Amino acid sequence: MRRLAFINEKGGTCKTTLAVSVAAWLATERRARVLLVDLDTQGHAGKSLGLDVRALEPNAFHWLTDAGVALADVARPTPVDGLLLVPSYKQMGRLPEVLAGQADRATRLDARLAEAEAAGYDLVVMDAPPSMGLTTVNILVAAREVVVPVALTYLSLDGCAEVMDTVERVVAEHGCDQLRITRVVPTLYRKTALADEILARLADHFPGRVTEPLGFNVKIDEAQSHGKTIWQYAPWSRGAQLLSAIAADVDAAGR
Repeated sequence: MRRLAFINEKGGTCKTTLAVSVAAWLATERRARVLLVDLDTQGHAGKSLGLDVRALEPNAFHWLTDAGVALADVARPTPVDGLLLVPSYKQMGRLPEVLAGQADRATRLDARLAEAEAAGYDLVVMDAPPSMGLTTVNILVAAREVVVPVALTYLSLDGCAEVMDTVERVVAEHGCDQLRITRVVPTLYRKTALADEILARLADHFPGRVTEPLGFNVKIDEAQSHGKTIWQYAPWSRGAQLLSAIAADVDAAGR
């Protein structure tokens, strides 16, 4: 079972857009059985798929903190065939305090994902919060592949370097030898000298691992506002073409 995490410690990088889109593409195009695990307090992964995450309990927080809550209790169907979602909401903000002092506080998610493997999922996609902390450490310990969305702005390389440092630290501290950054996805692209300079620097830092950039596309935002994937909302659009190409590249990176 593949374990894929979308991580950036800064917000506004299109991380959730990419996590949801890649999960949906793999379920549809590869006919994979995909579990999308939202671990952000905003619950945007579920909202992007048209689910009212405020009303969905138990959710990811209860699954990770209560041994009596099984994966089957929290894995919700979505409008995309083959894609199930573990929703999240504000309770996730309490995870560090609830797990503090427990010996398995950094490995709880990894252990719980054994249920997904036993249930026959082909792939788990994890959407991380835009910050570093115990939740993100849990995600990195549980993941095998990391995709880093990088907004093409002035401070983007700093954020990317922070993710690299965090991955290296988790590998060293927790023995996660299989964990690696498989793809970097440039986002919010506009044809400017600065954006092209950042793209060139990313290509130097991550040779062969930088996908096609994801530019601004209003259809992607509109699709999310309607609780639909871009392929359900505007399959003919440039946004659909871009996200299909990026999803295919992310898929190929782990094969």
